[in-house]
Amino acid sequence: MHDDLIARAKAWLAEDPDQETRDELAGLIDAGDTAELSDRFAGTLQFGTAGLRGELGAGPMRMNRSVVIRAAAGLAAYLRKRGQGDGLVVIGYDARHKSADFARDTAAVMTGAGLRAAVLPRPLPTPVLAFAIRHLGAVAGVEVTASHNPPRDNGYKVYLGDGSQIVPPADAEIAAEIDAIASLHDVPRPDAGWEVLDDSVLDAYLARTDAVLAADSPRTARTVYTAMHGVGKDVLLAAFARAGFPEPVLVAEQAEPDPDFPTVAFPNPEEPGAMDLAFARARATEPDLVIANDPDADRCAVAVKDGADWRMLRGDEVGALLAAHLVRRGATGTFAESIVSSSLLGRIAGKAGLPYEETLTGFKWIARVDGLRYGYEEALGYCVDPEGVRDKDGITAALLITELASVLKEQGRTLLDLLDDLAVEHGLHATDQLSVRVQDLSLIADAMRRLREHPPTELAGLPVTNAEDLTRGTAGLPPTDGLRYTLEGARVIVRPSGTEPKLKCYLEVVVPVSAHAGLPSARSRATELLTAVKRDLSAAAGI
Repeated sequence: MHDDLIARAKAWLAEDPDQETRDELAGLIDAGDTAELSDRFAGTLQFGTAGLRGELGAGPMRMNRSVVIRAAAGLAAYLRKRGQGDGLVVIGYDARHKSADFARDTAAVMTGAGLRAAVLPRPLPTPVLAFAIRHLGAVAGVEVTASHNPPRDNGYKVYLGDGSQIVPPADAEIAAEIDAIASLHDVPRPDAGWEVLDDSVLDAYLARTDAVLAADSPRTARTVYTAMHGVGKDVLLAAFARAGFPEPVLVAEQAEPDPDFPTVAFPNPEEPGAMDLAFARARATEPDLVIANDPDADRCAVAVKDGADWRMLRGDEVGALLAAHLVRRGATGTFAESIVSSSLLGRIAGKAGLPYEETLTGFKWIARVDGLRYGYEEALGYCVDPEGVRDKDGITAALLITELASVLKEQGRTLLDLLDDLAVEHGLHATDQLSVRVQDLSLIADAMRRLREHPPTELAGLPVTNAEDLTRGTAGLPPTDGLRYTLEGARVIVRPSGTEPKLKCYLEVVVPVSAHAGLPSARSRATELLTAVKRDLSAAAGI
């Protein structure tokens, strides 16, 4: 075993084009560090519907130039088999470690395979790449990003020509092409021949951002903005300036791209502590709302003053606010969300007489809904201009929520007042998440198995009226690894995360409210129920 491991490591080393990872791997081989080598050569990073995502480093279980070149060659082979071998592939990248290298390698591989390649001019938000695919008539797009993962990670997200991310069976077909590559020496990588785009694509994207706002809407809401050390700042400031909003006050410590994300443990607005600097800036400047993007700016977080201090709105709250705003503006078309998002969206759409659809988790599914007008996911993802960007877009979502805050400001009201109105109209929909991060992935499989073998019959004293194993698929959904429990006045979904080593449980309770006076007691009842559901679910899953 030991000799075989060293032989595989040396074979990988002989092909590695990157001096940094060559030195790293040679050091592990020389030190005879079989534990670390075993970890890195335990298989290969699996290419799935999220593309690739993993920790940077040498070896097939890490993100590195060798893995990326194979992924690009597999994608090129897949496109050629589909008769698109002379098509354009557009490539974007964020400001993480190695992102620019991975983008350049992808362009070289596409050029070597006979496709045309075009690379965005510098690190830009993921939505700009998603826009560019359809704007330029590309057959595919690649975004090099690990979104809001820890600093040591990077990733590789693949879109096809419709401008949305890949779904089965394309992921498995591309993975098979990647597996078929025997040696990196078989992959031609010329030094030139691709195009580096100028700013005209970005300008076209910014011109589209105007379309999400009503022509005559007020533009008075004042914002504090953090880019979370990512690539959102320049594009968001340009979009806000075009729209005529007051210039956002920046969280200076997090405004510029920095791949080490020095001020946050995880560069995700949902993580505890990530918004602390933004809240400090808000206390000093008293804006109407705080807006945050994640590092690749496809997500948008919103915080508001609630009583004496600031709090983050949940993704479901922002999702409902944007939906209500679009309905009030007379939007038509289908409203869609993932199954883990709040059922309030269905109630808002239903009352407005608009079509409504639920999809599996991820914008790769939401973006494919026929006639989509608006889609959102509780993990801070919002698609408010599906004709322009068939993916979540943290820039246009920020514009739309700031427009709504401006409309309400003119009425002497706030986003919280509108949330209260929605609760009285449709019932108080309270959501929460039980999220368990593990070192050992087998713990997630154990929890799922335990729940399948012994499904709970009640949670928080509420009877489970329907228990569905989503691996079998349902009338409206393809199969996925998940469990859904419908209760009297509540709903629970349990699923392994597709991008992180986490088991995620999504909880929702609905408490009827007849008038605004009943909101405080409805809120405390909802909190009680959510706490009890969490406790009982943890016990049932053994986590």
